[in-house]
Amino acid sequence: MKALVVCPTTLIYNWENEIKKFTPSLTYKIHHGGARTRVREELLDHDVTITTYGTLRSDIKLLMSIDFDYVLLDESQAIKNPSSKVTKAACLLNAKNRLCMSGTPLQNNTFDIFAQMNFLNPGMLGTMEFFRQEFAVPIDKFGEKDRKEHLKKILYPFILRRTKEQVAKDLPEKQEMILFCEMEDEQRNIYDAYRNDFRNQILGTIETQGIQKSQLTILQGLMKLRQICDSPAILNETEKFENHSIKLDELSREITENIGNHKALIFSQFLGMLALIRAKLEELGVKYEYFDGSTSAPGRQIAIESFQNNEEVRVFLISLKAGGVGLNLTAADYVYIVDPWWNPAVEQQAIDRTHRIGQTKNIFAYRMICKDTIEDKILLLQEKKRALAKDIISDDVSFVKALTREDVEYLFS
Repeated sequence: MKALVVCPTTLIYNWENEIKKFTPSLTYKIHHGGARTRVREELLDHDVTITTYGTLRSDIKLLMSIDFDYVLLDESQAIKNPSSKVTKAACLLNAKNRLCMSGTPLQNNTFDIFAQMNFLNPGMLGTMEFFRQEFAVPIDKFGEKDRKEHLKKILYPFILRRTKEQVAKDLPEKQEMILFCEMEDEQRNIYDAYRNDFRNQILGTIETQGIQKSQLTILQGLMKLRQICDSPAILNETEKFENHSIKLDELSREITENIGNHKALIFSQFLGMLALIRAKLEELGVKYEYFDGSTSAPGRQIAIESFQNNEEVRVFLISLKAGGVGLNLTAADYVYIVDPWWNPAVEQQAIDRTHRIGQTKNIFAYRMICKDTIEDKILLLQEKKRALAKDIISDDVSFVKALTREDVEYLFS
């Protein structure tokens, strides 16, 4: 069996984790990044190849030389523009079976479905021009019901649709997932430079003064690296950096493509990051409420009531410290924790703002983690120290106190 999975960069590692969890017998390779193979044979020695839309576009010559049993496009709205290079590349792939997965196959208009359907069943909807005249214009411009019904009938046999409401009885009440984000070059270079500086500085201090006396430097280092994972623009330095933020890009994608008309809570510990998210929501025209530690009690109440009761308000931005306890925000069923932290209890508190009496919906909670950074190292350390977590991880200082020299080397490696 040869299968190709094409997905957004953030979801590569989710696919990897799901394969490990549910089908450990399948062999797979991730085909992505500078070190990926250019040799055809090396793509034939495993069951599943996981790649991204960007890599598909760049490596189409190599990928179209392989006969796949299955090609699966995840978040297939990525190919909704028929004239884009990525859509053309997808249509050149050779596969016995093709599958598209999307929560938002129609994002803006009827025309969005054309390219995805044309990838699945080439020619079924006629030419682009025919589809536009016959369906897209009458449906979107003139709201013609019979055209809409006709299109629905044509598509019906090829679409398996299950809404969140339909699968509710099969879903756990609360699902927690990790959204892996892969930094692009500018953000990665800034991260690496800072990490190397701190690493040398901290290991130097440990050598000369011992680990007890290095705690402040370690904390500072961890804080700065975590800020860079959000965006180098929020660093409080004399040198100001541009806003390069993979998390902001992914959050925008989630809000515009994934949550539909559901409501979401977004938590961050850094006011600078919340400010960047606010600016982004305004640019996207998404209505939101906001509060942080400085918001007055009456101000909070107004924001909460507006979020809970106003259909149009889709997002609630909250600083983790201000919103960790006491709030009851059952209107939301999506939660995004932009910068996860040591203390799982604090995150749990934040997620549970939605998971209260009166909640009738299933909750999806996402922790956003930058791959190969301090963030996913902290996750692994949390796993290692899970047994101790209850005693240790009450706050930053006690976490750092419990670190060994090896832990520190690992975190800054």
